[in-house]
Amino acid sequence: MTILTTDRLILRPWTEADFEPFAAMSADPAVMEHFPATLPRAESDAVAAKLKSLIEENGIGFWALEVPGEASFIGFTGIQKVMFEAPFAPGPPDSAVEIGWRLARPHWGKGYASEAARAALAYGFDELGLPEIVSFTATSNLRSQAVMKRIGMTHDPADDFDHPNLPEGHKLRRHVLYRISR
Repeated sequence: MTILTTDRLILRPWTEADFEPFAAMSADPAVMEHFPATLPRAESDAVAAKLKSLIEENGIGFWALEVPGEASFIGFTGIQKVMFEAPFAPGPPDSAVEIGWRLARPHWGKGYASEAARAALAYGFDELGLPEIVSFTATSNLRSQAVMKRIGMTHDPADDFDHPNLPEGHKLRRHVLYRISR
């Protein structure tokens, strides 16, 4: 099982102990501002179980993020295949690989998302030989867009898209797409 480390962080497979702090994070309106809704505990546990199983099945995914000696779970960061069809991700087996992150609010503003994302990018390019990694978020999510820029991703407005899992007219439907190549 893949474990990545940085100067301050460990990106690792999920454990059952991560489900409770993930549920707290998923219930925080500030953390979930750019998602359709906060998640009740049962839905949060289902998402955590899915993230855990994707890593177990594929060896990659959104790894649990830990600050050794300080916090055993602060969120997640990682790479995985895009789970929906879009112009940049036509679907299996040609689906694009995305990088993503979500951190609990007490851990914002410390550079953890960028640090972990750089480790995930390095793994994707150096170990897996991926030619390109994408990232996307709602147009209103300026914090995540700032991380995308800090890790060297570029944005072409012509690539922006309407997220197919959100209904027409939803305030979060329009997404920006960022890319980075090996």
